[in-house]
Amino acid sequence: MGRSRRTLPEELLMLALDPATGTTAQPQSLDLGLAGAQLVELALAGRIAPDGDRIAVVVPRPTGDPTLDCALELLRRRGAPVRAVHWIGGPRLGLRQTYLSHLERCGMVAAVPGQMCGVLPTTRYQATDTTISREIRGRLDSAIRTGVPPDPRTAALAALAHAVGLGKHLYPGNEGRSSRSRLRDLIRHDPMGGLVAHAVMDVQNGAGAQPRRGQAPGDRPPGTGARATGEPARGVPMQPHHGTMARAAAH
Repeated sequence: MGRSRRTLPEELLMLALDPATGTTAQPQSLDLGLAGAQLVELALAGRIAPDGDRIAVVVPRPTGDPTLDCALELLRRRGAPVRAVHWIGGPRLGLRQTYLSHLERCGMVAAVPGQMCGVLPTTRYQATDTTISREIRGRLDSAIRTGVPPDPRTAALAALAHAVGLGKHLYPGNEGRSSRSRLRDLIRHDPMGGLVAHAVMDVQNGAGAQPRRGQAPGDRPPGTGARATGEPARGVPMQPHHGTMARAAAH
């Protein structure tokens, strides 16, 4: 995979960055979205494919992107297709920070050190070239405004943006309600993006726990609801596997 084109995790993260504050919107659900965006990117690269509600590795050859290849290798080691909801709901130690650091190395963002409550060191990230963010945002705006079916990459980006709750960040207030609705509707234009987006929302609604011992891998854990189709759940708890510094870095 060439590096001339930004990957979906990078684009999703750029969408989530607030240009005024340098913080990321929806930080907890964004971590899930980044894991899902990796799956879509690997599918677009022809390395994985959906198998029902599972993800199967079809070509284990590396893409050339170290972070994506790490995910691909972990999927390959599973030896059998894995449910998207279980993959996305698994531990993702420092994934958001990994991508923020990558964007910094690429010169797309600049790290700005600071303090939280005057004590805890934090790092905010400011876009160094707002034209990149505007181009990414422009693709979503165009798909929403024109109603023309977008390309699979843009459709998947829209699906992920909706799934992690970026709609209210991108299109706030009552005036943005129709745009948020159309953003949600774009989920149907890419099957893989739709599968992953629904898995992200399922995890937020409590369906992402790994199967307990003795439970069949394909069974839905007891007490979980049907697949979510509306706004993502609010008040998602912080992922317990992220370290303190990684959480503070982009919050």
